[in-house]
Amino acid sequence: MRLVDTTWPEVRPESFGGRAPILVVPVGALEQHGPHLPLDTDAAVAAAIAAAVAAERDHAALAPTLPFGASGEHAGFPGTLSIGADALHHILIELVRSSTPTFAAVMVINGHGGNVDALRSAAALCTAEGRTLLPHPLGLPGMDAHAGRTETSLMLHLDPSRVRLDRAAPGNTAPLTVLLPELRTHGVRGVSPNGVLGDPAGASAAEGAELFDTLVERALTAFDRLPG
Repeated sequence: MRLVDTTWPEVRPESFGGRAPILVVPVGALEQHGPHLPLDTDAAVAAAIAAAVAAERDHAALAPTLPFGASGEHAGFPGTLSIGADALHHILIELVRSSTPTFAAVMVINGHGGNVDALRSAAALCTAEGRTLLPHPLGLPGMDAHAGRTETSLMLHLDPSRVRLDRAAPGNTAPLTVLLPELRTHGVRGVSPNGVLGDPAGASAAEGAELFDTLVERALTAFDRLPG
């Protein structure tokens, strides 16, 4: 169920198969994704995964996407808008608090790696308050770091009209573990002038569809562990 399509009397266990509903919140970012992917790539992917989870589980309630995140590392690129980790932490805490007692738990489908610290700290505080916030990162072994083949394939699957393949170019292809020290000091601009960490070459909608299905299955597995 999409919360934006409901009225308040409909948000009750009877509307969710007689079970206490679980709130599913996609969280993304508005930040550069190289010269070929849209600024809301992280939010678009998270929203699609969250929608797929809600479509598969009767007791899932899909919240609107939180489109901004902690994207300070991308500040050197025009168009990037960041609310920072502290603000994101507080938004998530208040969101979970306000969801109680209607929802048994909150699952955050997170499309942006920069949000991880805020999600982790928010989840810890929620646990201390007796509430359940499950951060679920969208990652798979072998995925490149940013705006490379993985995200390009996913966007070619989800919305190919928004991908500028004619502008796609490789960025810094060094492993993220190698780049992290300089990345923390100088941001993405300092290690990759075009904003890409990886290489979009070889990306395809078919590969994106396979990646998407795998990410959905992982999200469903995590969802099914929640009380509700």
